[in-house]
Amino acid sequence: MTKREKYSWVYWLSILAFVIALQLLVFPDTQGPREFTYSEFIDSVNAGKVERIVFFEDKIIGQLKSGEETGQKSITQAPTAPWRLRIPSIEQQVKRQFVVNRIPNMNEEYLISILTGTNVSFKGHVENNVLRNFFLNWLLPLLIFMALWGFFFKKMGSKNPMLEIGKNKAQIHAEKPKNPITFKDVAGVDEAVDEVRELVDFLKYPEKFTRLGGKLPKGVLLVGPPGTGKTLLAKAVAGEADVPFFSLSGSDFVEMFVGVGAARVRDLFNQAKVHAPCIIFIDEIDAIGKSRAQNAAYSGGYDERENTLNQLLVEMDGFDATSGVIIIAATNRPDVLDPALLRPGRFDRQVLVDKPDMKGREAIFKVHSRNLKLSSKVDLSRLAAQTPGFAGAEIANVCNEAAILAVRNNRDEVTMSDFEAAIERVVAGLEKKNKLINEKERQIVAFHESGHAVVGYFTPGAEEVQKVSIVPRGIGALGYTLQMPLEDRYLMSKSELLGKIKGLLGGRAAEEVIFGEVSTGASNDLERASQLARSMIIVYGMSSKLPNISLVNKSNPGFLGQPSGIERRSEYVEKLIDEEVNEIINTCYHEAKMLLKEKKHLLDKMASILLKQEVINHDEIISILGDRTPIED
Repeated sequence: MTKREKYSWVYWLSILAFVIALQLLVFPDTQGPREFTYSEFIDSVNAGKVERIVFFEDKIIGQLKSGEETGQKSITQAPTAPWRLRIPSIEQQVKRQFVVNRIPNMNEEYLISILTGTNVSFKGHVENNVLRNFFLNWLLPLLIFMALWGFFFKKMGSKNPMLEIGKNKAQIHAEKPKNPITFKDVAGVDEAVDEVRELVDFLKYPEKFTRLGGKLPKGVLLVGPPGTGKTLLAKAVAGEADVPFFSLSGSDFVEMFVGVGAARVRDLFNQAKVHAPCIIFIDEIDAIGKSRAQNAAYSGGYDERENTLNQLLVEMDGFDATSGVIIIAATNRPDVLDPALLRPGRFDRQVLVDKPDMKGREAIFKVHSRNLKLSSKVDLSRLAAQTPGFAGAEIANVCNEAAILAVRNNRDEVTMSDFEAAIERVVAGLEKKNKLINEKERQIVAFHESGHAVVGYFTPGAEEVQKVSIVPRGIGALGYTLQMPLEDRYLMSKSELLGKIKGLLGGRAAEEVIFGEVSTGASNDLERASQLARSMIIVYGMSSKLPNISLVNKSNPGFLGQPSGIERRSEYVEKLIDEEVNEIINTCYHEAKMLLKEKKHLLDKMASILLKQEVINHDEIISILGDRTPIED
């Protein structure tokens, strides 16, 4: 029974009560006594036709003598609505009637004298209508209250958070959108697209796979760094299959109330079965899918997240593989998920959605720039080469920033310079041209950045220097040197890692060569160099004292860049690590200083140009530094 059917009797009863009230209080009784006018009433009294009368609160009822017609005279209409508690007295009504009709010499004393002189018996009476009093004082207020209660309950029932707390918060995209997302909108992750492309056939033509006894996959887990297009890929599967799409986050299941998460999981799967075939997409599933073993020490109390996970596991086991309901989940922390969630039969497939390579970045640039008015000189392949390590979301941000910069500069099309400026803004932060620094600090920053450029230019293994600037950017950065590799690298040798450390230390080495002392401007460089040197020893085993040994439980860091293992080392090993890190840093710093002393004329030349024009591009760097003759090791 629906809510409308359940409470329909309240509305029908309200209508019936309203009709009865109109009949009793408003509509005249055509079968009752005939009404007299006031003049007819006075004439009848003077003519001796009236035998007796009774004064009521709002009327006078008189009885004629034998053989005469009985009549009724209402002095005034009912003063207000029936539920009014106070009704004016008969004296006030008589006075009002005298004033309105302007009858001379008419007052209450005159009326009483006429009644007395004609021997008409009269008396006052308060009418006691039991039915009307019951209706006005009890039934009508109750009916009004019930009608209002039913109306507001119906209106607020769907908006009351307490009544909706056990329902899932999934956004249901059941209707086909005007511009659905398809695989054409997904670029740079071709391998992942091939993995999920079969899901479309599973949803469209399930009999194609079940005819040989196969079962549809229940779940697909998308793992990868943030911004690589996991959510976009799931929407593309729904768009290609043209099926309803339930989209929600893992945190939407959990509330402060006990049992809400499990109730929402049950409601979600019940709705999905009704809309099958469909797709359930759970973003950031690690919010509810963390390993239950991590909370073993706190298992004495009630864990709402753990019970939500248990209900999710039960539901994934419960629904039929042929029902056409496929769960797609996404996370960038697969290492923290519960093993029961990852076993076959729940999430049957795990698809890696990694950062794109150079070819993939070029394809992503094409997707996000197809709605932009590009200049004919824009080279997307060069932009892809300048953005190593960028994810799809970062490339989309670069395209948007480039369009904004073109509008800000009143251009009719987006140029290559706009894209390069957008890349710098994403990498190094917002440019702060109004930040004032004194001349001495400008010189220190100019030689510091020139030191990075010179060492990086002449050191094998160091990343290619793309741009040098002494314009302040971001938070606390007074200048920057943009270094990026010319191609994607997946393996690096020990000499290349040492070259990266030398390039990071080139700024401080230049300060000491030119000014004889160092400043605080190299804090970030020292942090990155120290971390890289420590990783060479601990993670990669590139140590002379502890060679070929990994000193972490799991050498593979998580997608967020944090080590997923716990370091367990003795004090002796820690001492060896510190000594070797110190040796690597000191050796690289000394070699960077030697290179800068050898190329001091180039260092002075680049610094002087930087002080004049503040920014030096890649082509100018090549023209300034000339032939690349690396230092001999």
